[in-house]
Amino acid sequence: MAGFGPEKRWEPSKRALFEKMGTGRILFLAIGTGLDIPFFPPARNILGIDISDRMLEQAAPRASAYEGTLVLQQVDVHDMPFGNETFDQIFTSCTFCSVPKPVDGLRALYRVLKKGGELHMFEHTGSRYFPFNLMLDMMAPLSRKFGPDMNRPTVENVMAAGFHLLDVKHVYLDVVKTISARKSQ
Repeated sequence: MAGFGPEKRWEPSKRALFEKMGTGRILFLAIGTGLDIPFFPPARNILGIDISDRMLEQAAPRASAYEGTLVLQQVDVHDMPFGNETFDQIFTSCTFCSVPKPVDGLRALYRVLKKGGELHMFEHTGSRYFPFNLMLDMMAPLSRKFGPDMNRPTVENVMAAGFHLLDVKHVYLDVVKTISARKSQ
């Protein structure tokens, strides 16, 4: 999902999602090697976090080239040191397939998001359609052992974490999608 070829494929959808970045304080969860940074609109105030120092090292040149404020920090979503209601918006990109406890991770995001703040996600999820659902069901045990869980019910997890769902757009079938949600007032 995160190599050079897929980045070109998903670029228009990611740019459209990231255009929703406002002028407040933004958290970008799991910034990885920074492949999404060129798709960010300029002049934003972004904190990019990732669990891996090595990923952040690779992201550093892209972050320093960003035309705005982009700070990188090593943080685990399950143990974020930020106070309640710190961020105006939160963005993710191909993240919640790898978070060990996805609903707990989303609840952690809910905690640090201001009331009325929005969560915007670009994620791959499970499918409801044959034969994709069957293929993902068959591949999931293997993919979980070596990497991401390709078959998670991320939309349902967002709601289980307490968010109010605003929009779900299918980017590729019902497997790759954007999800927008709001923290209740």
